[in-house]
Order: sequence, then C-alpha cells, then structure tokens
Amino acid sequence: MFKKILIANRGEIACRVIKTAKRMGIATVAVYSDADARAPFVRMADEAVHIGPAPASESYLIADKIIAACKQTGADAVHPGYGFLSERASFVDALDKEGIAFVGPPTKAIAAMGDKIESKKIAREAGVNVVPGFVGEIRDTEHAVEISNDIGYPVMMKASAGGGGKGMRLAYSEKDVREGFESVKREGLNSFGDDRVFIEKFIEDPRHIEIQILGDKHGNVIYLNERECSIQRRHQKVVEEAPSPFVSAEMRKAMGEQCVALSKAVGYHSAGTVELIVSGADKTGESFYFLEMNTRLQVEHPVTEAITGVDLVEQMIRVAAGEKLSITQDDVKIDGWAIENRVYAEDPYRGFLPSTGRLVRYQPPVEPWADDGAENGRRGVAGVRVDDGVFEGGEVSMFYDPMIAKLITWGETRDEAADLQVQALDAFRIEGLGHNVDFLSAIMQHPRFRSGELTTGFIAEEYPDGFEGAAASDDLKRVLAAVGGVIATADADRARRIDQQLDGDFYAPGDWTVRLGETDYRVVLEEDAITVDGRPVDLDMEYTPGETMIDLEAEGEAITLQLKPTRTGYAITTRGATHSLRMLQTRIAHLASHMIEKEPPDLSKMLICPMPGLLVKLHVAEGDEVQPGQPLATVEAMKMENILRAEKQAVVGKINAGEGDSLAVDEVILELE
Repeated sequence: MFKKILIANRGEIACRVIKTAKRMGIATVAVYSDADARAPFVRMADEAVHIGPAPASESYLIADKIIAACKQTGADAVHPGYGFLSERASFVDALDKEGIAFVGPPTKAIAAMGDKIESKKIAREAGVNVVPGFVGEIRDTEHAVEISNDIGYPVMMKASAGGGGKGMRLAYSEKDVREGFESVKREGLNSFGDDRVFIEKFIEDPRHIEIQILGDKHGNVIYLNERECSIQRRHQKVVEEAPSPFVSAEMRKAMGEQCVALSKAVGYHSAGTVELIVSGADKTGESFYFLEMNTRLQVEHPVTEAITGVDLVEQMIRVAAGEKLSITQDDVKIDGWAIENRVYAEDPYRGFLPSTGRLVRYQPPVEPWADDGAENGRRGVAGVRVDDGVFEGGEVSMFYDPMIAKLITWGETRDEAADLQVQALDAFRIEGLGHNVDFLSAIMQHPRFRSGELTTGFIAEEYPDGFEGAAASDDLKRVLAAVGGVIATADADRARRIDQQLDGDFYAPGDWTVRLGETDYRVVLEEDAITVDGRPVDLDMEYTPGETMIDLEAEGEAITLQLKPTRTGYAITTRGATHSLRMLQTRIAHLASHMIEKEPPDLSKMLICPMPGLLVKLHVAEGDEVQPGQPLATVEAMKMENILRAEKQAVVGKINAGEGDSLAVDEVILELE
C-alpha cells in the first residue's frame, strides 16, 4: 500500500480523497494555487505545496509542477480527482516515467475513451448500442449542415474532447447549425485545446443514465448499479440519484453487462463511469445508447456509495496498489435511495448567471465530512451528507467551477430522500453571493420530479420563463402570515421596553395586517391561540428579536425559516422561495395604500452585461438596425459562451466595450436608440 498520496486537485474532491486516505492510514499532500492558499483542503492535508498563480492553466494544469511536488514530498502516488489532469493520458505517462503510481485507469483506456469519436467506434465494436451520428472529421460549417440534414433534426453538436456541459449545442434547424457550429469549435479549443466536433442524433424525451464501473488490474470488472442524471441545465448535471426510478432490473443488467464489456475492451481498471442516453418514450427500456465514458471519479459518486456501501475512493487506491477487488458482482446490492444536489454559486432568479464573490455566511445543515461512525458512514449524519471545499469568509473564485457544495441525502425510499433534501436545503445558510438553493428545493418538491417522469429537458420545460421561486401552498402562506404576526409582536414588545420611552405600561399589539406578496392577512394573537383571517393556526415557535433562523412546528410539520430584515419588513426564505412580509398594526394598515411607489429606472435602451466575463465577440456595429432576438454580443463566463440578444427593434447608438475586454457585472456594453 502507498505511504503518501498527492492529490492533484482542489476543493471538495481534494477534501474527499484526503478523508479516505487518512482513514486508510496514508499520508496526504495537497497542491494549491494562490487563490486556494487558505482553502480547507490545504489545511486537511499532512503537507501542502504551492504550485503557482490562480489560473488553472498556470497551476493545476501544469503536469511538471505536480511531478515536482511529488518529488519534493516523496509522494509515491497521485490521485487526480476529476477535471484538470484526471483524463490526460500524457500526465499518466509522465508519472509512470518517474515511478509514481497513478490512482486511475491505464493510459490506453484514457486515450481511447477521452476521444469521443474514437470511443464510439470502440463501443460499437464491443457490442454496445451507439447513437446514430457522424463520427468522422467535419471540414467546416457547410459540411456540418450537410451531415445534420442527412441525420435528421434535431441533432447535437459536441466538441470531441468536451465535458461538463461545455462545447455542446442542440440544433433544431439548419439555421441553428450555422449559428452554433463555430461556437462549439471555439469552446472546444478554449476549454480543451481541441476544436474537433462530432454530430449525432438527439434522442427525444431523453433520460441520462450512467453506470458506475469498478475494475482491477487482474481482469475483474463489475458494475455498481446506475445513477439517474437527467435533470440538467445547459447539459450540466444539477440533480443526481441512485438508483433510477426508470430502470428495471432487466434493463440494469443489460446496461451493466454492455458497460463491463466496453471496459474490458479497453483494459480498464479503477473507477469509471459509462454514460448512456435512454429514450424515455420507449417504455420497454431497450432504447439505451452509449454517450461516452468518463475515465475518472464522478462528481456524483456519493449517491452510489450511499446505496452500495462501497467507498469508491478507497477502491481506487487499492486497485492502483495492485490489489484484487474484494467484492464480486453478486455482492453489489441496492439499499435505499440517495439523491445529490449540486449547490452552485449561480443566481436562478437572474437566469442562472454565475455569481462569484465572498461567502459572507456559510453554514451547511450538517458538519461537512462528518458521519455517524457506522459502517454506512458514507451516508453522513442521519442520512444527510455535505461534501464541500469552501469556508465562511472565503471566496468562490472566477477561476474555477462555481460549485459551493454537494448535498447528499439517503432514505429508505425515494420520497424520504427527497423530503430530507427539502429540510436540509431550508437549513443551508449562504450569504454574500447568489446561489441555487431555492431552485434545488423547488425541484425536490415538484410533482413531476416526485413522479419520476424525468428527461434532460425537465428544467427547460418546467421553468420556460425562468425561476421565480417555488410556489407556496395556501396552508404555507397562512403559516408564514402567522409567523409574521409573532415576529411583529415580539419586535413591538422589545421596542416598548427600550429606555426613555413614554411613561406607562404599553401592551405590545397583537392585531396585525400581514402583507405576504400582494395578499393581506389579518393575524390576531391571543393568550393561547393565533388566528389568520379568523381561522386558527397550530403554531409552535420561539422567537427572540434579532434571530435569523427559526425552527418551528406548524400544523404538525417541522419547518426551518431563514429571516432577513428589509426596509419595510422581513424576507422569509423556506421551501424553495423567499417571501416578502410587511407587518402593520391593523388599525393603521389601510394608510399603506397612500404611499407612493418608486418607479424603477428604464434600462431597456442599454445592453448590460449580466455577469462578470470576457467580451468574446460583438455581432453589431454603431448604426446597425437590429431585430428582436438578434445576437448583439457574446460573453464568456466560467468557460461558457453566452449570447446576449436584442429584446426589441432598435438602432445601435453607441458601443462602450470592445472584443477582448473584461466586463464587470451590470457594465453597459452598448446603447440602443
């Protein structure tokens, strides 16, 4: 067994590997950039080596710096995590020349599966179902149009070396191909150094299912069931679960055996994932096709660990050290249900724009990396697990992936796991930047999610006009109104006790008009009862003025509220939405209607940059007439290109930025007349 492992990665995956290595009695080495000098993974490791500036291209992606750190610390193995150098065959070769073990698959498998074009050919030869498409060299846009017309729309254009949702465009027409092909090439070149593109048929009602593979160096390969990863945004996974509500035992076996055959065809060992696309329209479950193989650990591996009890990082380390697998296919079981949500620094209320910045407050629902100490510790504490690599006061940097944390829950049933997600998300406190916690909670509560009728179009179909918060039931609104009454009474009671008030024993008022959104509720607090519009509400809560999180029981249900004072009242966040509450004594509430509303400024004549990013391309010049929907500018943020379009017919008056400029959020790119 290895004595010391260097983790060639950062953030939560570095913390994840360090945790298992420590449990196995193996010393660990972290490498870090300028941006990560104070990061938790640096403190968790036994040793840490600085490897350069913040940009990954000058630090985490420099193989020579990783190897130098190994020599400096005496590390005899490297775990690559995911991303960065994890699927770079040349890195594995370089380690091998230095006599340093790679905790991952062999070079041959990485090279074969890393090329999406070559991998499809291998899959076809191994007897794996493959999506119809063109896997040769595409000369130019005209050739891409010709191919797409032959395959039949819709088609998906993908960068050959792409991943993580980057370098992908869905085309429903020839126009889409002409507009998107060059963009896919640029994203592939900028993110992966490879501008080759392939085109394949887009499967209708697609579900994204993946099979977890585990193999050793002695020819043994098994599959650890499947994960459902259909809920995606811009082809990047948002929610993952295991097992899939769609996959039958027969389908699981057929998928697993094909994926094992593919793995053996390329001499695979270590942990890996074969991604499949499944037609949800085919209720027989037979229409599944190979997409790609990820020759590394996956972000969503914890859900597999939760239902199988297998520590995948430990297995990777043991395989790399030459050990045989200690489990067989017959040992692989499915125990309960697990769901993972990715908590991202992105603002769903502003079109999911990246939201980098400082974590002014960061309090996850359970201690990160804690477990109950039992054999199934991979399920966290009481079924809630948090994997993260951030800390309160730290920054979510523009240089790396905007993921803040992974929230994993386990339950005996799918509904139990989803209910735990809602409860845990309510208790997740993040302040200082935009985040998607409300959106994740809304998905967990959505009737379509609960039914298991998922496709990769779930988010686009269910939130076509964007996200404005989860819908609240009438019962929840009444509870929140009652809470508003309790808070108002407590605040008034505190105010009357402040020194130098008027003489006399003033009674804190208990008759309130609570405005929740656009609706007014009459809330009356009596000695032993609370009524909302004359109907009693069963509410058990304690509140001290100044509190920002409240745990209460309402109508027999436990609820967690996050509370934030506003200029006119409070913002209460719970169950996937933030609700604006304004509390006025009922005797004066009618006067509020006489207040003058402040008119927002007219920004419709300006093209405003919605996020920090790089202005890649200007599509117009001063004096051009533009039509609704016409591209005006392309801004790259988090390695993704975003096309900004005209909202109405106008003439370009003044251009304030040039191609290649770094733009701040809300910076004016151009002005329209």
